[in-house]
Amino acid sequence: MRVQFIGVGEAFDEHYPNTSILVSLGGPENQLHVLLDCGFTAAAAYYAHAHVGAALDAVWISHFHGDHFLGVPLLLLRFWEEGRTKPLTIMGQKGVEEKLWSSFDLAFPQFKTRLQYPVHCLEAAPGKTIELAGAQWSFTANDHSVLAPCLAVRLACNGKSVFYSGDGRPTPSTADLAQGVDLLIHEAYGLEPDTPGHGGVPGCLELAEKTRAKSLALVHVNRRVRQEKAGVIRDMLATALKGRGFLPEPGDAVAL
Repeated sequence: MRVQFIGVGEAFDEHYPNTSILVSLGGPENQLHVLLDCGFTAAAAYYAHAHVGAALDAVWISHFHGDHFLGVPLLLLRFWEEGRTKPLTIMGQKGVEEKLWSSFDLAFPQFKTRLQYPVHCLEAAPGKTIELAGAQWSFTANDHSVLAPCLAVRLACNGKSVFYSGDGRPTPSTADLAQGVDLLIHEAYGLEPDTPGHGGVPGCLELAEKTRAKSLALVHVNRRVRQEKAGVIRDMLATALKGRGFLPEPGDAVAL
């Protein structure tokens, strides 16, 4: 399993693309690729860093905020422009199909019928398990927004696993889902212990210890906090996790 950070930023960051993670599964000759979230600035970053283009097999949408899914219409159209014929799966919570095509029709009216490749939608839910792209996907709700609830996801493949929070504070159910994970990727919006609807660095460090995660990556950090306190965050990671935590940059990749 290979994990590449396409974007690591929050909604308004002018320097860092929206948080988006490419997970490559399987062996070198039969790799499958899934993208975890694709916000409005992440689609271009995907082409800047990923270089897998039409080979992408699936896209996961954690929730329906624009910085997590409004880059998908651009991906769909570019795949069409590149002549893609391979099927693509879009997975998210209830309503994902309606949200996908509403946003696509708004962005590119009357283009849906011109796509030359099948697009399949799958609905995820807390407690549900789905087999997709050679991995087992499990889900649970976190503490983000009543109007745009967010699902955390865990992917397991060939004895390796990665957890991605989307947006939101850790909860007992996310801690259960992340137990013993190889890579815990979590939103850490600020340095405060408790930020309504968002994870914070102290809470993420506590979660990593509680779940015995082998490593922790902090993403979706508030742009001002990242600009002014990145060194502080790295020191906190080094002190608490002793080399098992990092603050990734776009394009960074880790092999599990």
